[in-house]
Amino acid sequence: MKRTNVFYWLISTLIAAIIIAISFYFDDFVREFIARHQDRTVRGFMENVSRFGDWPEHFALGLILAAFAWWCGNKKWTRIFVAMLIALAIAGLAGRAIKISTGRARPSVKTEHVWNGPRLRGSKYHSFPSGHVAASSAFFGMLLLARRRIGIACLPIPVLVGFARIYIGAHYLSDVVCAAVLGIVSAVLVWRFILPKIENRQSKIEN
Repeated sequence: MKRTNVFYWLISTLIAAIIIAISFYFDDFVREFIARHQDRTVRGFMENVSRFGDWPEHFALGLILAAFAWWCGNKKWTRIFVAMLIALAIAGLAGRAIKISTGRARPSVKTEHVWNGPRLRGSKYHSFPSGHVAASSAFFGMLLLARRRIGIACLPIPVLVGFARIYIGAHYLSDVVCAAVLGIVSAVLVWRFILPKIENRQSKIEN
């Protein structure tokens, strides 16, 4: 059983590494393609998606859902929503640390060096990874692991958020792809290690 789990982890890591490498390779191509195919109406829609697809909106939604589930007495869904919030927080903190450490300039910034090292301030140099996508991927990734059908139905949300961030020129393709991987990893960690502890503690309290 352990060997099977290790095999799945290795395969998943290999696939993620290949996808990340491909995303970096196509960064410039995707940026130039989207720049040539801008539409005013579509851009307006994408700006709204970007505006309401950040981590505060996801966090607020999670709090409301968790509070509602608790008020209804549904302990299972309360635990799931809390786990979604924890996954979002982990992805957000990790993503923020990476942003500050790498100092990658956004596509709209004209500079000779794309990677500029540690930058505590200046959102223009906090492109990698996308905080919007990391938060959304972690949030709904946790939901996907806990409740597959509902999670699959919600998957278009982080995908749309990622596309919106690229469309408005806020991120490169690799920023979005790496953020999605970070969000998924955060969700898996919470699902495997934190959610079971929450469930066990709840069971002990009930008993």
